[in-house]
Amino acid sequence: MPLVVVGISVLVLLFLMTKLRLNGFVALLLVAVGVAVVRGIPLEKIPDTLSEGIGGQIGDTMLTIGLGAMLGRVMGDSGAAQRIADRLLAISGPRGVQVAMVVTAMIIGVTMFYEAAFVIIVPVAFTLVRVTRSNLLWVGLPMSIALSTMHSFLPPHPGPTAVAATFHASAGLTLFYGLFIAVPVGALIALVWPRLPFVRAMNPEVPKGLVSERVFEDEEMPGIGWSLAIALLPVVLIAGAAITDLATSADTPAIHLVDFVGAAPVALLLTLLVSMWAFGPRVGRTMEEVARSCREAAAAMAMILLVIGAGGAFKQVLVDGGISDYIKDFTDGWSISPIILAWLIAAILRVALGSATVAVVTASGVVLPLLAGSGVHPELMVLAVSCGSIAFSHVNDPGFWMFKEYFNLSVLDAVKARTTYTTVLAVLGLGGVLLMEQILDALGV
Repeated sequence: MPLVVVGISVLVLLFLMTKLRLNGFVALLLVAVGVAVVRGIPLEKIPDTLSEGIGGQIGDTMLTIGLGAMLGRVMGDSGAAQRIADRLLAISGPRGVQVAMVVTAMIIGVTMFYEAAFVIIVPVAFTLVRVTRSNLLWVGLPMSIALSTMHSFLPPHPGPTAVAATFHASAGLTLFYGLFIAVPVGALIALVWPRLPFVRAMNPEVPKGLVSERVFEDEEMPGIGWSLAIALLPVVLIAGAAITDLATSADTPAIHLVDFVGAAPVALLLTLLVSMWAFGPRVGRTMEEVARSCREAAAAMAMILLVIGAGGAFKQVLVDGGISDYIKDFTDGWSISPIILAWLIAAILRVALGSATVAVVTASGVVLPLLAGSGVHPELMVLAVSCGSIAFSHVNDPGFWMFKEYFNLSVLDAVKARTTYTTVLAVLGLGGVLLMEQILDALGV
């Protein structure tokens, strides 16, 4: 049974990394090859499958994560990250640092992809950890949870946007309804999870090389205006493109230019170039010093990118091995609420394949025939599928490895922290969608 193969492969991967202490990149590739053989992928095609998975995953994330890490390090080495952290502390106080991180992450995460927003905000989180001497997860986990919620529930993020197109749902209405679910659910989990005993027992250190170890004096740091402007520039560019796409259907050179500048890698590259001048020659630092910050950030990112790429290879093996087709056939004909069915199929696919995008696209194809005669708002179906796709993030999810590496966790601790919070988010999200259905029916919408 295909799902048994998935379960065994996960257990083997956990054994290799926790008991044998095998490097995550090597362990993922070994398990991916084993699953490929068991699922009947021809031996001569396995290298191509691995390459396709790694290439697709790295192609999607390397530019965003790499440029974001460089930008974060330039801001850290110039004191800009500390300036923003100090201002957040001044506004919220040490007791309110989690709320400040959640609000910041939700505002930025409405339009920015998880990976892009993560690498921009995480240097501030690292700096807050150092300044306040807090546990890394106490500050960083609320940020990650808030970003995960925004990315998974709402357009214009890829999964919800793709499903909205499949269901012919209004992206604007989906965003509107989704905010009423995502904001309270995400904020609740973000503030509760770091307080749970099994999370508080974890005390990871900030990874070396991703943040400056230096503590700056006030006169050494750039002003808050420049610091915030650089941090928010990619947000403005990406959000501007997303809002423009939602507000207009015109096909003009100006729109294409806006989309180009608003693409995450381009927005981050432009911001990095501006930051290299603003926090370099403008404040008396040489370009050689700025370039050294970029080199050190790239070196620190190398293993993280390799592990994320190997996670993509594992995901591709599961897809090419027919797991998604099996689940589609297995659930065909189930007679339950379309909203629950949509959520359930997306959740099963997420567990089996790891990729939220594959899960939402496949699930939407399965439940699309049910939508026409169900009377359910297509926007709610989009949210149901999107909520299901966040559930059970574990070792076959490349995002899991990014979370693990940035927060310097063991595999088991990452499972305890991330797998649990994504699952609870998914379940509460489903409850929110069902409640929203009752409200809309009561209002006659």
